[in-house]
Amino acid sequence: MNSIFLRIYGGMLLVLVAVLVGALLVIQQVNGIRAEDYRERIASGTFRLMADNLRPMEVSERRQVMNVWQRLLGVPLEIHELGALQLDSSSWSRLLQGAVLVRPTEPDEVRVMALVDPRSEAVLVADIQRVSEQLGRATLFLISDELVRYPAADMPARLQQLRREKGFGYPLQLMQVRESGLDQDQLRRLDESDTVMALGPDGDSILLYLKIPGTEWILQLGPLYQMSLYPPQLLLAVGLLALTLIGMLIYLLVHQLEQRLRTLEAAAVNISNGNLDYRVGIDSQDSVGRLARAFNEMAGHLQRLMRIQRETLGAVSHELRTPVARLRFGLEMVETAGSPEDRKRFIEGMDGDLTELDRLVDEILTYARLEQGAPAIIMKGTNVPRMVEQVISELAPLNARLKLEHVDHSWGLGRHVDAEPRYLQRALTNLISNAMRHAESQVRVTTRVQHGMCRISVEDDGPGIPEAYREKVFTPFMRMDVSRTRASGGYGLGLSIVRRIMFWHSGRARIEDSQALGGACFVLEWPLRRR
Repeated sequence: MNSIFLRIYGGMLLVLVAVLVGALLVIQQVNGIRAEDYRERIASGTFRLMADNLRPMEVSERRQVMNVWQRLLGVPLEIHELGALQLDSSSWSRLLQGAVLVRPTEPDEVRVMALVDPRSEAVLVADIQRVSEQLGRATLFLISDELVRYPAADMPARLQQLRREKGFGYPLQLMQVRESGLDQDQLRRLDESDTVMALGPDGDSILLYLKIPGTEWILQLGPLYQMSLYPPQLLLAVGLLALTLIGMLIYLLVHQLEQRLRTLEAAAVNISNGNLDYRVGIDSQDSVGRLARAFNEMAGHLQRLMRIQRETLGAVSHELRTPVARLRFGLEMVETAGSPEDRKRFIEGMDGDLTELDRLVDEILTYARLEQGAPAIIMKGTNVPRMVEQVISELAPLNARLKLEHVDHSWGLGRHVDAEPRYLQRALTNLISNAMRHAESQVRVTTRVQHGMCRISVEDDGPGIPEAYREKVFTPFMRMDVSRTRASGGYGLGLSIVRRIMFWHSGRARIEDSQALGGACFVLEWPLRRR
């Protein structure tokens, strides 16, 4: 699977399928909860009313009444002990609190339970296949039997009281015959103590009517709505449609992304083949655009490194050629020397050339270690002012006519600076030696700590460095034209090493004009604490 589109789309497809399956399971659970709630709302009032009516009765009287209700409901009614029902603690607690429980027992059957007597823990139990019209008819007869015990004028208030107390989950109301809106046939059936079922005004519900005997009141139950389950087939169809649309959108988005990545791939191939002039022509602010700019910057950096490498090789060969030529000349002169003194002088010159070669090789190796990757730098708390004093004490005897001074403005904060002591001492030695070569009479080193940075300034009263050369002097083997003679010393690597040391300290090295002495001012800055 080499195409990024296929990988992304495949991953999205798996996620969406997993979400779809999870949604189907959730819908199934929600439908089960909704169905249970619906059944409890429909059955609650009726069974609560029956259970409360059974409570004060004797066993024989309960049996007679339950036989009558069984004919009304069309389902068997039984009395069980609470402990024999094997209910969990939550269901047990709900029953004791007066709730009516409806629990599925088989795919098309539910068990309805209502507590009759808390003392004897008697529970009214009925196994119903479905909440049918017959349950509604039985409910009308039960409520009518309850209402006929009251005067006709008190019946509406008693009905609402029953609804609140027994927890009927549907509307119940009384209306006068003249206000019912029923036709003559329906009214005739009501006068014959029959129940009437009619569709609700919206056509999605049913209404049940029963006339209260000896009154002009008609008891209306409903509207009752059939619970509609969320259809999994519809969800599946919507999911498939969503997958198709998302797939098309992903293709349109990823195809463009893949084309741009192929452009980056072509750039990488060209750069790896040595074509460092190749650049990526993508200009945008998104991640791919930033990656393209990083590619272009990488190619430019590689070009600079290759150019520096070529210049370095040329400079190294030039630097090596001079002492090697002097060594060859010295060997020839040793062979033709006419006296021991001449031979000794030539041998001492050759030894100096070898010492110079050794120093040059050491400089080159040091720069190479710092340039090609992170060297073995171990940061530790370093007393920077003390290190400056030590370097000055070591270099001062080399030129007694110069005044070397150290001014410490760190106020004690420079005694514990994160640094690599060996490399930092090398950088200080290079800078102070460079300043001593070009100073007229004075070199000043200043240490400061401010804004979380340690700063070392090395100033001299020499001719200074023109602004156009201030970056170039950090290039390997680069020396200004005014100091290219061997008398000025150095190989053009000292400042390059200083900059690389500061780079690995997360700091920087730069050149300014010395405001106090008038010459050059080399500045080193790096954080007090290395993160």
